[in-house]
Amino acid sequence: MDFFRLRTLRELSRRETMAAVADALGISSSAVSQQIAQLEDEVGIALVERRGRGVMLTPAGQRLVLHADRIFGIVEKAKTDIAELQNIVAGDLRIAAQPSAASSFIPAAMRQLATDHPHLDIVMTTMGSAEGVAALRAWQADIVIADDISLDPHMLEGTADTLFLCRDQLFVLLPAGHRLESEPVIELAQMRDEHWALDVASSAYSMAIGQACRDIGFEPVINGFSDSFEVVFALVEVGCSISVMPGLALRDFGGALVVKPLVPSVCRRIHAITRRGEVRNPKIAAVLDQLVKSAPRDLNRS
Repeated sequence: MDFFRLRTLRELSRRETMAAVADALGISSSAVSQQIAQLEDEVGIALVERRGRGVMLTPAGQRLVLHADRIFGIVEKAKTDIAELQNIVAGDLRIAAQPSAASSFIPAAMRQLATDHPHLDIVMTTMGSAEGVAALRAWQADIVIADDISLDPHMLEGTADTLFLCRDQLFVLLPAGHRLESEPVIELAQMRDEHWALDVASSAYSMAIGQACRDIGFEPVINGFSDSFEVVFALVEVGCSISVMPGLALRDFGGALVVKPLVPSVCRRIHAITRRGEVRNPKIAAVLDQLVKSAPRDLNRS
């Protein structure tokens, strides 16, 4: 059986539409259909069936995906074993990082790694935590930086290794001169009558904030949704909105903004996630070590 066709079927089992698989693999939807059809010819049995706009795997397709998972795991273990024997920190490495980590400590880690390991070529792509894990499973990323608000690391047990990097506290953002500016700390209940701007790069993050408000009896009135920190900052700065954002996103926000601790304190945990067993690979081990060193030291305790 063709290796790429197995990978295509494996992706289809997770993404459920030809278009989503095409995006993940960088090919056309018709090419995905062709790969699946050719794989069905190879094995002599139907592997998928159409359901509405998507597709479902047949029992044979599901069984073959289980074998494919083991095959890919064995291949990755072989590659890790060889890399470990070579003990060379070199080659390509892809990091999928959630936005606030990507804009804070990861660039410093990449700069230091370029100095220490000049033959290591790192490419970082900004992704939400769930999207990053999907890229890891599709072998499109080697390390994922994710947080436990948008992704529970325990869901990966048995398939991945997680490394704690730091805690990141949530803060309230206010415009200068706001009625709450003199408060040393701010409770969610004090913001029930405000208009909110939220970063929606991670839908789970904005949903968690909304649920926290609902838990104490109010629905936040949101007048700004954006996947850009800068847009949220601009809305707050001119007095249109207030916001709650993670500390990593506030590293160099600038402007006339007031930052206050949220009480009770809400923290998220930032993890580096790799495929199970790949921490033995010298290049992955080197990057993980530098990420730990570059993560914020004052919060770098579990």
